[in-house]
Amino acid sequence: MNAPLGATDYTERMRRYARQGMARAFRVGNRGPVRFDGKGHVHPEIVEAYWQHGFYVFTGVLRSAEVEELRRDVNDLLARAPVGPGQAVDAAGRPAVGIDMKRYPYSFVKPLSDPVGGTAASHGRHQSKMAEAVPAQGAPEYVIQTIAGMCQLFRSGLRVYGHPHLLAVAEAINGPDFVPYNDAIFVKQPGLGGSVAWHQDGVTHWDSPDWDEGIHGVNFQVQLNRTSALSCLWVVPGTHKLGRVDIKAMVAANDGSDQLPDAIPLHCEPGDVTIVNRQTLHSSFANTSDDFRISVSWGMHRRTAVAGQHGHLMQPADVIYDDDFIDTRASVIQVAIDARRQVYPDETSFVYQPLKDVAHEYRWSPETFETVIRDYNTRDIAI
Repeated sequence: MNAPLGATDYTERMRRYARQGMARAFRVGNRGPVRFDGKGHVHPEIVEAYWQHGFYVFTGVLRSAEVEELRRDVNDLLARAPVGPGQAVDAAGRPAVGIDMKRYPYSFVKPLSDPVGGTAASHGRHQSKMAEAVPAQGAPEYVIQTIAGMCQLFRSGLRVYGHPHLLAVAEAINGPDFVPYNDAIFVKQPGLGGSVAWHQDGVTHWDSPDWDEGIHGVNFQVQLNRTSALSCLWVVPGTHKLGRVDIKAMVAANDGSDQLPDAIPLHCEPGDVTIVNRQTLHSSFANTSDDFRISVSWGMHRRTAVAGQHGHLMQPADVIYDDDFIDTRASVIQVAIDARRQVYPDETSFVYQPLKDVAHEYRWSPETFETVIRDYNTRDIAI
């Protein structure tokens, strides 16, 4: 597996694995629309299924018009992105969008590569390198893999961040005082998108006496395109319950293959939303398929899990997540709720308990864009 495979060989290898994974996914299930009980809470059957398996796929969450708007905005952003690492212009020679942000929003990879597996990147979470494939002749040297700062870069990104059903799910999982993690748009171009090696998110609480199966929070991904088992996120159900797993040993026990035998693909249609426990073992493979996957992703934490912690992943180590830091970052949720209310007045807006008494101070406006949204991701909370 050390030498890159030809794209055709890689695809055939993935097709066999995909068929097996789809059969496992069908047996597990864990997908369907967001449902609520008679009191307006996320249905307990969904919450129970999430805690059992460490993920859930919500179908048909976004209306087609919102999906189209998000897709258009992301594609416009890609067209205005830098042509490569360290570049200041887009493919048309115009000044690239977002390069003036205090936290640079773009990450690049070589096509069909795994840049972090088996390295010390991200505190060594990606313990084992994934199989790589050889891109077609004429492929660019680098492609964008992630873009951060969606709440600042386009309005539809801010509005989806305030989606009432998804915030209700965050509350059901993390409690009413939940707070943000970070966000990223994952871009997997057909024939070019790199892999993200198997990993568990979180670095803070693995050895804590307070550790439990939800202490590192939850990730959401809104899918803007149809994703098949060849291009989507894969998870190993139940691994959120196991503590920190030995990924190298799992790969070694699988004859050195990154195609772990218990994993399942979270295949989706446009407008579906996946939620994954951040402690669940997950990855995505190099995209040699014809799927163009765009996943708008963000996460939420329990407040008790982040309060008083140091900025291990997103901040300098001497930064402490005190009440002021957390409340400032959490105010983005309230602005997003109001931004959505202004465009979707037919929806019942989510009531964010930590700010419900001061919600009037966080109406969406050009002023709150400057005071709350601009460079908000310099205060991301990552444990």
